[in-house]
Amino acid sequence: MLIRQERSSVVTRSKEISKFILPTNLPSRLPFKNVAVAPFPHQNFLLWGLVLLVFVATVSSLIFFWSDFKLFRTQRLASSWGYYTLMLSMIILAFKLSFLAFITIAYKFYKPIESVSDDELPVCTIIVPAYNEGMQVYDTLKSIVNSNYPLKKLEIITIDDGSKDDTWAWMQKAKRELIGNITILQQPHNKGKRHALYRAFHAGSGDIFITIDSDSIIRKNTLRNMASPFVVNPKCGAVAGNVLVLNKKDGFIPKMLNVSFAFSFEFIRSAQSVFGSVLCTPGALAAYRKEAVMNCLPDWINQRFLGQQTDIGEDRAMTNMILKQGYEVLFQKNAEVLTKIPDKYKNLSKMYIRWERSNVRENIMLSKFAFSNFREGSKIGTRILLLNQWIKVLMAYPALLLLIVLLSIQPFLILTSMLIGILVFSSIPAFFYAYKREFEDAKWAYFYSIYYTFSLFWITPYAIATANRRGWLTRELPKNIQ
Repeated sequence: MLIRQERSSVVTRSKEISKFILPTNLPSRLPFKNVAVAPFPHQNFLLWGLVLLVFVATVSSLIFFWSDFKLFRTQRLASSWGYYTLMLSMIILAFKLSFLAFITIAYKFYKPIESVSDDELPVCTIIVPAYNEGMQVYDTLKSIVNSNYPLKKLEIITIDDGSKDDTWAWMQKAKRELIGNITILQQPHNKGKRHALYRAFHAGSGDIFITIDSDSIIRKNTLRNMASPFVVNPKCGAVAGNVLVLNKKDGFIPKMLNVSFAFSFEFIRSAQSVFGSVLCTPGALAAYRKEAVMNCLPDWINQRFLGQQTDIGEDRAMTNMILKQGYEVLFQKNAEVLTKIPDKYKNLSKMYIRWERSNVRENIMLSKFAFSNFREGSKIGTRILLLNQWIKVLMAYPALLLLIVLLSIQPFLILTSMLIGILVFSSIPAFFYAYKREFEDAKWAYFYSIYYTFSLFWITPYAIATANRRGWLTRELPKNIQ
C-alpha cells in the first residue's frame, strides 16, 4: 500500500536525484580569482552585510577599548594564575598555528588518484545499511547502479536493520526494478549499524568493500575513484570519500555544515592523506581492502569501552584497526557523495555528541600503537595528527573553566576577544571555500564559527564525561509513522 501511495512521487524524486549524478565531462571550477561572480540576491547582500558589520563592530571595540585591554593584560600578568594561564594559552596558540602551517604544506602535496581502466578495476561489494530510511534507500541504490562502474564487477548488498517504517518495501522495489546484482537482507530486529555491516562483510565476495550510508547519493565516477587507490597502491588499506551536504537548502544549519564539510574533507583530510593517515573513513562513503577488514573483524564487532559494548564510532574504529595493521588510509577528493545531515539543533547536537564520544574512545586506541613501529616508513605525520586531537580533548575542561572565570571578571572585553579570534580563524575556511567552490556561500563559515562557539561549546566536555554511553541518538522513526 505504501509503495502504491508514493509511486507517483518516484518520478519527481528521480528528477531531483539526477541533478546530483553529474556528467563526467563537466569542466572543473575555475579558481576564485578568475570567476565572474553573479549578482547577489537580496538575502546574500544582507548576510554579507551582517558579517561585515560584525567585523567593523569588533575591530572598533578593540580600538576603542585598547587601553582597557592593556590594563587587563597587565593585571593578569601580575598574578601567578594569570601569568601561567597566559603562557599556556600562548603555547597552545603557537602549536595550533604551527599545526596549521604543517597541514597547509602537506595539503600542497596532495593529489587524488585518478581512476584506473575498467580491466584493472577490482570486484567490489557495495554495502548499504539502512534503518528507518524509507524511500531514500531506493534513491541511494539507484545512484549506485547508475554509476560508471562495470556492473559485472559490482555486488550490491543492502541490509535493513530492523526498520519500523517501509524501508524493507523500498529495498524490495529496488531489487525488482533496478539493474544489477542486488542482494537484500533483513535483520530480525534493530541491532545497530555495526552489526548490519558485520553481516554484510561476511556475505560480500568482492576484493574491496565500499560502504555507503542509506541517506546518501553518489556521483557517477565515485565508485571507480574509490576503488582505484587499492590497485595503484598495495599499501592502501582504506579510503575515505569526499562528503558533501545533500540537503543544503533545508535551512541555515545544512548551509553552514556544507562549508564546514568542504574544509574538513578537502583540506584537512587531503593533508592527512599525504601521510597515509586519514583518521576517519566516514560512514557516508568509505572503502576497505577485504583482507584488512577480515583481519580485524572479530575485534571490531566485539569492541568494548569501559566494559560497555561499543555501538557507535564504527567508522573511526575500523580506520584505527586498519592503520594498526600497517596499512595506509587515504582520501579521494574526486570520489564525492552527497549525504543528508541534521537541519535542527537537537539532532545536530546529538550527532556531534556521538562523534565526540567516538573521538575520545578512538584517540585512546590510536595512542596505544601510534608511537610504536606500527608500519614501515615515516610515522611522524600520524603522531602529530594524534597530538592535535588530544589537545582539543585535554583542554576542553580547562578552557571552559577559564572562560567562565574571565567572563565573570570582564565579560565585554572577553566577548570582544572571542569574536576577534572567531572572525580571524573562520576566515581560513571561508577563503578556502571561496577559492575552491564559490564565493557566495563562503559567508557561512563565519556564521558556523559563531553558532558553534555560543550554542555547541558544551558538546566536547559533555561527550568526555559520557564517553562510555551507548546509543546512536539520531535515528528516529518519522513522526507520520509513529
